[in-house]
Amino acid sequence: MNALKFSTFKNSKSVNLLYKNASEFLSLYYKELNLPNLKERLIKVADEINDSGTYTQTLDEIEFGASVAWRNSNRCIGRLFWKSIKIVDYRWANTAENVKTAILKHLELAFGNGKIKPVLTLFAPENNKGIAPLRFWNSQIIRYAAYRLNGRIIGDPAQLAFTDQCLALGWKGKGTEFDVLPIVFQFNGQNPEFFEIPSHLIKEIPISHPDFPWFRQLGLKWNALPIISDMVLEIGGIHYPAAPFNGWYMVTEIGARNLGDVNRYNKLPIIAEKMGFNVEGKDLFWKDRALIELNYAVKYSFEKEGVSLTDHHEASKQFMKFIERENNQGRKVMADWRWIVPPISGSIMQVFHSDFENKVLSPNFFYNTPVWKKEDIQTQKKCPFHIGSKK
Repeated sequence: MNALKFSTFKNSKSVNLLYKNASEFLSLYYKELNLPNLKERLIKVADEINDSGTYTQTLDEIEFGASVAWRNSNRCIGRLFWKSIKIVDYRWANTAENVKTAILKHLELAFGNGKIKPVLTLFAPENNKGIAPLRFWNSQIIRYAAYRLNGRIIGDPAQLAFTDQCLALGWKGKGTEFDVLPIVFQFNGQNPEFFEIPSHLIKEIPISHPDFPWFRQLGLKWNALPIISDMVLEIGGIHYPAAPFNGWYMVTEIGARNLGDVNRYNKLPIIAEKMGFNVEGKDLFWKDRALIELNYAVKYSFEKEGVSLTDHHEASKQFMKFIERENNQGRKVMADWRWIVPPISGSIMQVFHSDFENKVLSPNFFYNTPVWKKEDIQTQKKCPFHIGSKK
């Protein structure tokens, strides 16, 4: 196989680019795993690309590729464990029942008995025309709905637009602060479908505080599994637009962002008031003090339930250890400083005092425009982490 043969293909530019990406990935795969017969595999892939415009990756290649995609994820502080991700292969799935079964199995497998395991459930890749056979509408498998009520929002404001989509599809929520949204998915060329997750698979942690008995009465809780479902896994030029994956939460994701952020649940004022602070005064340190106690309550609650969670101090140490290991392997770690530094207590951690190059490597996970948004996805590349994918 050579470049002259590629030049006869109908779309030679895209074919040559795909082969280039495939060649770079496979060379990395064979080198890091010290495997023989790279040349033979490249010839086979080249022939397949020339004949069909794409190629099929082996499960071993995907397992390596997904792990390296995690290793290359610039915005993830938890990459020390990049080798531990488990792949569940559902590339053959072509029915709604297949999709439902896959997601429910993912929830069971990832949660286990509370010792959360990194899992990625893989569905079919884009075809040679860039069409995605399957897309999830959810940003995460477990998210809470938002409703408009008398000029205010009940629930998670970040999910307001998606909740509207779910309601339009016929889903009916209960109207509480923590209604779990349904799973909405769409096969290419078909109407979207949805199903609700059985309650026994939704592992939620009630938030309490060891020093404040009133904290439990706030009724706060959060789900245990952050399964991201709207990103594209790219390996060797192949795009997997439906590849839900999870790690475990860092405490500040829940405390500082989901529950504490003014644009999310905004629970700091009520916590500060319960602590006896004047939230109307000029002294705004009530925000800091309430924020710390909220995060501590999240940490305490997950530990009390025996569910995996890392705190920002431990995560920072782990990330510096990850950098050391990568440097020992001759690899430079790329990172987005704004995401790596935790949203609280940043300056007392080593990551705050570190500089990173923010170059995007492949394989990787990329953002995608939600299926239900009407904008041309090719205009939605807001940052280097976006990828184009036809609906």
